[in-house]
Amino acid sequence: MALTSTAGVRKAAILLIQLGRDRASQVLSHLSEADVERVSAEIARLESISGTETEQVLAEFHAMAQARAHISQGGLEFAQQLLEQSLGAERAGEIMERLNAAAIQMPFQFLHRADPSQLRSFIVNEHPQVIALVLAHMTPDKASLLLSGLPSDLQAQVAHRIAVMDQTSPEIIRMVEAQLERKFSSMLQPSELSRVGGVDPLVNIINRSDRSTERQIVEGLEAFDAALADEVKSRMFMFEDIVTIDDRSVQQVLRQVDSAELALALKGVPDVVRTKITSNLSERAAENLLEEVELLGAVRLTQVEEAQQSIIRTIRQLEEQGQILIRRGNDDDFVE
Repeated sequence: MALTSTAGVRKAAILLIQLGRDRASQVLSHLSEADVERVSAEIARLESISGTETEQVLAEFHAMAQARAHISQGGLEFAQQLLEQSLGAERAGEIMERLNAAAIQMPFQFLHRADPSQLRSFIVNEHPQVIALVLAHMTPDKASLLLSGLPSDLQAQVAHRIAVMDQTSPEIIRMVEAQLERKFSSMLQPSELSRVGGVDPLVNIINRSDRSTERQIVEGLEAFDAALADEVKSRMFMFEDIVTIDDRSVQQVLRQVDSAELALALKGVPDVVRTKITSNLSERAAENLLEEVELLGAVRLTQVEEAQQSIIRTIRQLEEQGQILIRRGNDDDFVE
């Protein structure tokens, strides 16, 4: 069932409800983040479903499952013949059309079954453009794992190519996909232009990386393309950007943060950042925090960065939940 239409999303939601929580969660783990969000929102909206509609959805799913099995056994033509015999020519044509569309819309699916560490060791020797094309088709979480493990100079090249990539023909994507599938077959367990890449997917990948990788990528981009690096940084949220958050939101963030972690995150930050934090605490709490920062003495930079990254994750989570508002770059869509 294609998730590119409202009807497809509704059918997927009904099917998952019928599968039950455990099986539904297994299915969701194989979907992209965008599809998970669409289906989850539809499940939340569904208040009542008629028995007739449920039966129709289950019947369609059964027919498509049979079609996929027939394809693996005897190819597309064989599958269509069997479906026509059981469902009629018109219904069989609809199912085959959706199956073909789904196959076209999901390139590099075979890579999703690969272990990231194994995949990284194989892909590191590929051309940066090939690596960028692959990462642009993966979920941000998995792409971040792959990107963070690449050499720093290669990270910058790949990050640059993801950001400037706009549209790639399906023929090129299929050609690269076929070549990689042949190369990786030993390690894997058993029209129109396709839009991939861009600054937003790159920022999503960087935001899920550790602070060290984040810094390396941004610094590398600055050497490649200063204007692009500025655009990427304008869409990212760095720990020092906490000074741009309104006081009420900062207070809400601080309520979610452990004081020991906050003290560690404030080691070595500019005075303006430290002042932003302490000014949103009570006088007694601010004094205790500053004392705790001094008592820490010398600490590893990686520890400070990990603490800052944890607080950034809290900020992003509150932003996603709509509890706080963050201004980025030259965004002027705000009314005081």
